[in-house]
Amino acid sequence: MKSIAKFVYRRRRYVLAGWVALLVGLFAASTAFGDEFKTEFKLPGSESQEAIDLLKEKGAAERTGQQGQVVFQAEQGVSDPSVRKKMESLFAAIAANPQVEGVEVVSPYDPGNEHQIAKGGKIAYAELNFSDRDFSEYVDDADVIKELGKNIDVQGLRVEFGGDMFAEAPQFSSEYIGIIAAVVILLIAFGSIIAMGLPILTALFGIGAGAALVTLSTRWLNMPDFTLQLAAMIGIGVGIDYALLIVSRYRDALQDGLDPEESVVLSLNTSGRAVLFAGMTVVIALLGMFIMQLEFVRGMAIAAILAVAMTMLAAITLLPAVLGFAGRNIDKFGLPHRKEKPGEIHRTIWWRWSRVIQAHPWPALIVSAGVLVVLAVPLLSLRLGFGDAGNLPNSDTSRRAYDLLSEGFGPGFNGSILVIAQGEGGGTPDAADLNALAGRLESTAGVESVTKPQVLGDSGLALINVFPTTSPQDEETTQLVHRLRKEAIPPVESQTGMNVLTTGGPPIVVDFADYMGDRLPIFIGAVLALSFLLLLVVFHSVVVPLKAVIMNMLSIGAAFGAMVAVFQWGWFDFLIGQGKEGPIESWAPMMLFAIVFGLSMDYEVFLLTRVREEYDKTGDNARAVADGLAATGRVITAAAAIMVCVFGSFVLGEQRGIKLFGFGLAFAVLIDATIVRLVLVPSAMELMGKANWWAPGWLVRYLPRVRVEGARERRWTTGSSEAS
Repeated sequence: MKSIAKFVYRRRRYVLAGWVALLVGLFAASTAFGDEFKTEFKLPGSESQEAIDLLKEKGAAERTGQQGQVVFQAEQGVSDPSVRKKMESLFAAIAANPQVEGVEVVSPYDPGNEHQIAKGGKIAYAELNFSDRDFSEYVDDADVIKELGKNIDVQGLRVEFGGDMFAEAPQFSSEYIGIIAAVVILLIAFGSIIAMGLPILTALFGIGAGAALVTLSTRWLNMPDFTLQLAAMIGIGVGIDYALLIVSRYRDALQDGLDPEESVVLSLNTSGRAVLFAGMTVVIALLGMFIMQLEFVRGMAIAAILAVAMTMLAAITLLPAVLGFAGRNIDKFGLPHRKEKPGEIHRTIWWRWSRVIQAHPWPALIVSAGVLVVLAVPLLSLRLGFGDAGNLPNSDTSRRAYDLLSEGFGPGFNGSILVIAQGEGGGTPDAADLNALAGRLESTAGVESVTKPQVLGDSGLALINVFPTTSPQDEETTQLVHRLRKEAIPPVESQTGMNVLTTGGPPIVVDFADYMGDRLPIFIGAVLALSFLLLLVVFHSVVVPLKAVIMNMLSIGAAFGAMVAVFQWGWFDFLIGQGKEGPIESWAPMMLFAIVFGLSMDYEVFLLTRVREEYDKTGDNARAVADGLAATGRVITAAAAIMVCVFGSFVLGEQRGIKLFGFGLAFAVLIDATIVRLVLVPSAMELMGKANWWAPGWLVRYLPRVRVEGARERRWTTGSSEAS
């Protein structure tokens, strides 16, 4: 790290020019060669995916694409001549429009489609069946259809459009609020405009390069449409955090009397090592997501890795270079503030707080652990799934269409279960067998109604729509899917020889939730084992990594519990701004665990390294814990405050998945940097005493020595030109 620091400092003009060229080149390449983001949650090997593949194989591809609805409500009744004339003209315009390709319009006015008109005759819908294509093409078609819908001008007639492609695109980029909050916190922490600007500048370069690489990666990888926002969220948070640690150490070195080059070398050889370790830990944790063996999960993991890697690279190359330009002027244009001088650690609030913990370790341990356990209790009710239009704000046309369909046809109408039947030997099923299947489905508890079996052209396949009595996100709907698969369908298959598969919204969600739930413990176990080994190598102690694993589980459990209470139970909906409570997104716990693990390791190593330094120097565990906490409290708090604001700002966005993810990250960092690092860890270490650093002698002999904070150097004094 010393060699890197000296190189980038002495050739800072070339390093800065290289970063500018890299950023411009990556943006040009991503614009020229990047592809579309694609939200494709495919789950190979699942029953729902098998049904979709069978439909495609048999030439019924129009049933494998997105579905939408034109939902309308008329006070005078949908059969009123003026309403019917206007709506039929709209359906004809959609079907004939050259800009809308591959769409089948199923009108409620056509013979045999009377079931598309609700009881009472005031609500009806036309079904839009799209052929399979990229999601961006669906959105383009939806925009054209919504424009056609603006021509409806019959009094008392209301028209809404249902389906994912009709959902309003986010209009608000909340990440800017996070950056503004970071600017304010850095100004308070540093008291200098230049010192504040350097972490922001470094983070923006790293995020820009990472975002360009993510966009370029879409040429080869399928990534969900929210991937770029997710990568930006992570990049902003860790980028500013990493730069803050290095700039803080640089300013301390200047105050201790080092010249700018020596300060850059010291900051990179100490905090730079911690940044490198923390960044690599996050990357390794994210690589663990490959265990899931899902394409869209790999895409999200790679995007997050690129964001973290580029911000980490910017922190250890670009930041030392711009520190060279700032030199001793880093505190210029300062705000009125009190500068800490060397040796003043014992006058800080963190030193006084460390003595409070030291004097009352048992109450601190019991209260902090108790708070975390209480916060984690809702985790016992965790239910994985996916949000849908019902979670969108009421201002969205797809949410209004969702509510109209629920009002007119029942809550389960928005989540029909598609049952695909194939005759014995691959032929077309017999009508009698299909009627027997339909009767069995209709008699199953939790089923509101079923449609008549429909043979799909010459495919040899038959389709039955099953409508649950409950909404798509209800636990009862999940139970119904399992009941159909395990109890209702198998007896009919054995009696008739048919091959029957279920797909559609609820089965797809159930398959994903079950898949993720089964593999999540394996993923968490692998990440925790990795954290144990990393800390074992760094601290040569068995107790420290074991304690870290337990405390990571407590803090992450508390964050997950809060997420369940807010998004699944609906607590504080009015503050979060979600349309309606629902299940936790299936991908979120896995992604959250990987990132929170890496960030918590950052704080863990930063705190424990300083404690270990003091312990090696004095052999006094109590003093080492207190002084280590006092020395790191300010920086940990400032870094955490920045990440809480950055991650929390995404709660103000419009996409539920991003809201949920931002909230989970913000709450996890808040808990980890306050209750865990400032109360639970020091109180536990105080009570354990020298046992904190115990490890069997034979094990220590075989462990490599890794110094995260660099070799220990004597503090510089004013006028000094060399260190011992």
